Amino acid sequence: MTPPPIGALLSRARDRVVDWVRSTPGTHIWLLIIGVTSLVIASASEGLEQFLLHRNSSNIHELNEHPIPALLISGFWIERPGSFLVYAVMFELVHANVERWMGSWRWLLTVGAAHVAATLASQELVLLAIEGHRLPRSMTHVVDIGVSYGLAAAAGVLTYRLPSPWRYGYLAGVLLFFGIPLLTGATFTDFGHAIALTMGFACWPLTPAARGEEAAEELPPPEEGQK
Repeated sequence: MTPPPIGALLSRARDRVVDWVRSTPGTHIWLLIIGVTSLVIASASEGLEQFLLHRNSSNIHELNEHPIPALLISGFWIERPGSFLVYAVMFELVHANVERWMGSWRWLLTVGAAHVAATLASQELVLLAIEGHRLPRSMTHVVDIGVSYGLAAAAGVLTYRLPSPWRYGYLAGVLLFFGIPLLTGATFTDFGHAIALTMGFACWPLTPAARGEEAAEELPPPEEGQK
């Protein structure tokens, strides 16, 4: 049997990539914006870099000054541009699979709500620690940016996408990944990750499996004359 020509294989691969991107627009628009902001940080001077990181943070100071922009914009920056490729891989493995499965709007609702809730809860923890003199007042200006809260929520939802027995191994890995830092000298970010992961688990009702759509797809079509 003659193998297909290289041109046909490349065309088929291109079509699959295009289909993948079209079916997950939110993931790839988000990733594109993060790529642009990472280039800005990488090319900025040290002084400008620190200004941008603090100005686009969702820390206590920024939340008090302009809460809505702080909550939204902080999700489009990462502190270390060199880690962009790692995030790109995680977006493809986690966000893209969840968005394709749930649909863009349900995926966006899940990760958006988790990002907001985890940010507010973690910064409230920082505020309480400052008021209790366990943290310095300078922590009101701490850099708090990134996409990890949304990733944690999507990682939680992805549990329901995997078949048994892989689901249980994945679940154990996720719990260990986020749980160990929480139990060993947790920071406010670790606390936020735990909240976002929990919200991801709680979004089971939004999944196709919970609505019975997957089961319906597996049923054979009724024969002619049947209802």
